[in-house]
Amino acid sequence: MNKIVRLWGYFKEYKAAIFWSIFASLLVSVSNGASAYIVKPALDEIFIKKDASKLYIIVGLIVGIYLLKGVGRFFQNYLMSITSQKVIKKLRDELYEKIIDLPVTFFNESSTGMLMSRITYDVGLIQSSVPAFISMIREAFSIIGLAFVVLYQDWQLGLIALIVLPIFVTPIVKLGKKIKKYSKKSQETIGDISSMLKETITGIKVIKSFTNEEKEKERFKKNNLTFLSQQIKATFYNELGSPIMELLGSFIIASVVIYGGIQVIEGKSTPGTFFSFLAAIALMYDPFKRINSSNSTIQAAIGASERVFEIIDQYEVQKCPEGNLICEARGKDISFENVYFKYNQSDSYVLKGISFVINPGETVALVGPSGSGKTTIANLLPRFYDVSEGAIKIGGIDIRDFTLRSLRGNIAMVSQDIFLFNDSIIYNICYGSDEIDMERVVEAARAAYAHDFIMDMPDGYNTRIGEMGVRLSGGQKQRIAIARAIYKNPPILILDEATSALDTEAEKTVQAALDNLMMGKTSLVIAHRLSTIKNADKIVVMNNGSIESIGTHKELLDISPLYNKLYSVQFGM
Repeated sequence: MNKIVRLWGYFKEYKAAIFWSIFASLLVSVSNGASAYIVKPALDEIFIKKDASKLYIIVGLIVGIYLLKGVGRFFQNYLMSITSQKVIKKLRDELYEKIIDLPVTFFNESSTGMLMSRITYDVGLIQSSVPAFISMIREAFSIIGLAFVVLYQDWQLGLIALIVLPIFVTPIVKLGKKIKKYSKKSQETIGDISSMLKETITGIKVIKSFTNEEKEKERFKKNNLTFLSQQIKATFYNELGSPIMELLGSFIIASVVIYGGIQVIEGKSTPGTFFSFLAAIALMYDPFKRINSSNSTIQAAIGASERVFEIIDQYEVQKCPEGNLICEARGKDISFENVYFKYNQSDSYVLKGISFVINPGETVALVGPSGSGKTTIANLLPRFYDVSEGAIKIGGIDIRDFTLRSLRGNIAMVSQDIFLFNDSIIYNICYGSDEIDMERVVEAARAAYAHDFIMDMPDGYNTRIGEMGVRLSGGQKQRIAIARAIYKNPPILILDEATSALDTEAEKTVQAALDNLMMGKTSLVIAHRLSTIKNADKIVVMNNGSIESIGTHKELLDISPLYNKLYSVQFGM
């Protein structure tokens, strides 16, 4: 019930449309009752008494009744359709906003497929909930209207029939619980399938290089079979309602025919009264069937809403807290003060007692073996994660006191894993900026040594580069990313092994572009190749989450055994 109330919160601003939709459904219900009632005068006056004067009147009434029903049904369905579309847009917007505001830790623990499933498949199921609910109201009104006809025609038999009718409700409730259960399970499985599909598409080269297509096919078939099994169970309980309704309905109608037939034979009732009564009872059957169908839809929507609200509620718990100061990092130093960090409370520390200062305009490099904590330090500065102990300060102010927008607005990142959007080169270079300055775009591209290859592309700067920049080489992707950072022009740069995945020729070009980017900036560089950071103002040597030593390249060759080892391995000394 709480989920239904919460869902209603999204619909209540459209209560005027919902009110008129309910009013239209009431017209449909009245027309259903009238169509059952008019059977009596049609039979008695036209076919029994052969009263020609009533023929055209009754025919006109029949046309009017069905016209009223058609108009009512149109407005009910139209109003609810556009209302549900607006609500789903609002819910999908809200869900996307919540997802994009969640901290990086949430995405580390959640699969992409699951998130995609919730914002598409689950929200789509919710869309049908209120139209189904209004349909239930319409059918309830229809049952009430037909009940009046039944009682009016023969109140004794009508009372017996209406006492028996609640039996129809029991299977609806019981089957609804089963449908909700299996619908929710199938929604979870479709998330797993979506996640697997994304992995397959993005990792297709790995799959093919290991000739693992057959195993991936089997893995997909296994997940798909699970989904099929859950859908079959949900369908079974959904469709089971129909034969149960048919059986119960047949008993009621058979009883009515026996009793009503005796009444007509004995002259206690007219054929018109009997068939009007029978029509009303028969017409009651369809509303119960449709209520059962609507209940199935609502139960599936409730299951989907639980999964959607789970994400929205995560937001309330996990959204990264922030201060209200505006960060102005230009000309300010950056200090790491006794920083400790672990990803979860139950984990051990991955950073321990990290302390060093980056002066304005300095280039400080982080080196060390894989897993020593270099990238973790880089991720703490823009607050992708927060320190567990200690503090990181810019100009003496804890970065947690700044707004996230202003802090991250002062930082640009270029890593070895470049992410580019499936859009134009202009869009990717200007990403995050409020306006496009074409002159600055070209200047940034020239400084990144990207202008020439861009102009060689079919549409120049308007060329779409494909998903993840698939139409570009590794070096070209890096240069677009560097141009993006140059266009942003922030005071702080974070370069995370930006040339480690490139060949020697591409590395030279990208390194030249990086030199242009770093000019006059405060830079934190994570280096895999020591040749790229020999001229850094300061080098921090990391080992097992701690700082082993700090100094220039020459100083570290004298004081750091680990740096000496790394240098010897790379340069064969």
